[in-house]
Amino acid sequence: MIKAAIERLTLYFDPQQTRQGLLARAALGRSAPGDPALSLRLAGELSAAIRPDGSVGAAALPTIWRAHELMDLGLPASAPPLVRVMSWLLGLQGKPGAFGQGCERVRHAHRTCEHFVGGFFAPAPPEQRLAPVTLPSGKVFRAEPAARFAISCFALRAALRAGKVTQPVRQHLLSLSALAAQWTDWSSYFAPDMVISGFHALTLAGPEHREAVDHLVEFIAAHQAEDGGWPSADFFHVLHALNAVGGDSALGAIRRAIPPLLARQREDGAFGSNARQERALIGLRALLRAAP
Repeated sequence: MIKAAIERLTLYFDPQQTRQGLLARAALGRSAPGDPALSLRLAGELSAAIRPDGSVGAAALPTIWRAHELMDLGLPASAPPLVRVMSWLLGLQGKPGAFGQGCERVRHAHRTCEHFVGGFFAPAPPEQRLAPVTLPSGKVFRAEPAARFAISCFALRAALRAGKVTQPVRQHLLSLSALAAQWTDWSSYFAPDMVISGFHALTLAGPEHREAVDHLVEFIAAHQAEDGGWPSADFFHVLHALNAVGGDSALGAIRRAIPPLLARQREDGAFGSNARQERALIGLRALLRAAP
C-alpha cells in the first residue's frame, strides 16, 4: 500500500512547476531536466517580491515563509535576498508583542513570562490581533498566545537553517528546552500543537538540545492514538515535525501514522484541498521514510 501511495504522489508531483514539485521529485530521485532552471526562475520570482527593507508585505509570517522557500530552492544564506530577509526577521526579536513578555500570576506559575523565557520573535505589536493564523503546512492557530508562539518558532527554524545563531536565538532555544522539560501532559497549559511547534524548532538545534528533542519524541510517540493519529493535534503538523528528526522512536511514530495517512489520500495522490501541495510533500516524505 505504501508503494501504491508513493506512485500516486509521483504522478501528482511530476507535472508541478512549483517548489513542492521540485522537492518531491528530488526526494523521489527523479528530477526533471528542466528543474535546475525552474529552481532559478522560482527563486528569482520570490526574491523580486521582497521589499527593500527585507520583508514580504511588512508581515512576519509571509517573510518567514519566504526565507524557508528560498533556502528550499538552494539559495545560500549569503545570497543578498536571504541576507535582507534574515536581517528583517532578526530585528523582530525582543520587540513588543513577543511571546513571554510581561508577567501575570498564571503565566508566572507556568514559567511562560519574561522571568523565564526570552529571545522570541515579535510577529506584530501587542495591540494588533494576529489569530487566527495558518502556517504553510495548513495548521491553524486560533488563540493569540499560541499564534505568536508558533510564528516565533517558525522564525527560529529559519534563523537556524540560515546559520544565524545570535545570542537572542540561543536564548530562544534555551527557553524552548526549559519549557520542554515541563511538557509531560498532553492536555496541559500548552496545547499539543504549540508543543509540536517548539519541538520542530528544537530539531534544528545543536547537540546541546538533544536531550529536549529526545524527550519530546518520546512524549509525542507516547500520546499517539491507537489509530496512528494524535488527539487534539493537527496530523500533518505533527508528521512534518517528526520528519525533521532521526532515530528509531520518530521512525516508529511515523510508521504508526501511515495507516491514517493512507486513509486520507485522494485519488489524485494528495490529501485534500487544505495546503494541498505542502501536505502532499509532508506525506510523501513520511511514506518514503517508512517504506520497507
